[in-house]
Amino acid sequence: MTILFSEGVMKGRIDLPRFVALSATNHAKTYGLYPQKGTIAIGSDADFAIWSPETRGVIRHDDLHDGADYTPSEEFEVQGWPETVLLRGRTVIEKGAMIAQGQGAVVARCGGG
Repeated sequence: MTILFSEGVMKGRIDLPRFVALSATNHAKTYGLYPQKGTIAIGSDADFAIWSPETRGVIRHDDLHDGADYTPSEEFEVQGWPETVLLRGRTVIEKGAMIAQGQGAVVARCGGG
């Protein structure tokens, strides 16, 4: 998502609504999770990523919060980074640092393609 934001939004190739569709809404619809996921609405999960468009950096696996042991994007220079992440309304990443773990829950896929 960081590369999509940097190369898409920050370089004027896509606008913010398209970024949201590509990174959240479309996936939620494909897997039958919309509108619980992928939109901001009453009754939807309060999952948000708040981006800092001014933040410049280099992608390093050690800075990512994932279950993989590498990233193919290692050393890729980007502009824009998710500074705050909320999961169901609870802050899990603040100022780029993970402050809570193990807060996720499996959501069953419902239909879709």
